[in-house]
Amino acid sequence: MSLSELRRPTGAFAMLAVDQREALRRMMAEQRTDAVTDQDLRDFKLKAAELLSPHASAILIDKQFAFDAAVRAGVVAKDCALIASADRFHEVHGELVGEVDLDPAVDPATVAGQGAKALKLLVLYRPDTPAGPRIALVESFVRKCRDAGLVSIIEPVSRPPISGTSWDWNGGVLEAARELGALGADLYKAEMPHHGRGAASEMSRDCSSLTEAIASPWVILSSGVAENDFESAIATACEAGASGFLAGRAVWASCLASGSPDDVAACLAGPAVDRLRRYAAVADAAVG
Repeated sequence: MSLSELRRPTGAFAMLAVDQREALRRMMAEQRTDAVTDQDLRDFKLKAAELLSPHASAILIDKQFAFDAAVRAGVVAKDCALIASADRFHEVHGELVGEVDLDPAVDPATVAGQGAKALKLLVLYRPDTPAGPRIALVESFVRKCRDAGLVSIIEPVSRPPISGTSWDWNGGVLEAARELGALGADLYKAEMPHHGRGAASEMSRDCSSLTEAIASPWVILSSGVAENDFESAIATACEAGASGFLAGRAVWASCLASGSPDDVAACLAGPAVDRLRRYAAVADAAVG
C-alpha cells in the first residue's frame, strides 16, 4: 500500500474519475432523446478510460457499471493506477445520491487481486445529522482497506440538511474536513471551496483551513467547478497545501454534447486529453 503508485514523478496527483453513475446517466440524457442504457454508460466509461488513462496518474472506476469490464478489456494504461469505488448510492431525500454506504459487492481483497491499488468512499456531510455514523463508516472503510493492502481515499461532500433549513455549503466543506480529515484515510478528496469562483484570498484561506484539518495529503475534485475555472482552482488549492486533483467532469463532461459516440470519442481523444494534460502540468508546477 503506497500513495506513490497514485502520484506523478513530481509527487503531484493527476487522477481521473469515471465513477459517476446515475448522475452521468442524467448528464447523457440531457444530450439525447432516447433512453440512456446501462451499456451506454459502460461504453462511455471504457472509452474514456482507454483514451484518458495514459495521461492520468490514476483512474477511479465504479464497480456497478464498469470496473470489472475495464479490467477484462485491459483499457487502463499500464502506468495508470487503478482505483475502485467502494460506495453504494441510494436515491432518497429527493437526491440522486441521498445516502451512501459501503457496497457489499465490492470485496477489497478481490479488487486488489484485479489490480486495484486503492478504494474510494463518498461520505455525505449534513449539518443536521449526527457525526457518529459518518465517523464509524470512515473508520470501517479505512480498516478494510488496510487489511487488503489498499490505499484508502475518502471523499466527503457538503450536502443540505434533510430538514430543509438554510445551510452554508462552503462551511460544510470545511466542517467535513474537521470531522473526518484525521481518521486515518490515506488520501482526502475535497470539494473546492467557493466552487473555484470566490475571491482569491478567500479560496486560499479556506484551502489552507483544509490543509490544517486534514492529516493526510489531499486533492480537489471538479464537481461544481466550471471547466474554465479548474486550472486556477488546482493552482490555488496546491499553493495552499493540496497535492493535485481527482476529477471527472472538468475533463470529459463537455464531450457529452459532441453528438454520436464517434464524435464523443474524438472529443475525448482531443480536447479532453489536452485539458487533462494542462491540469496535470498545473499540479506538477505547484507541487513539484
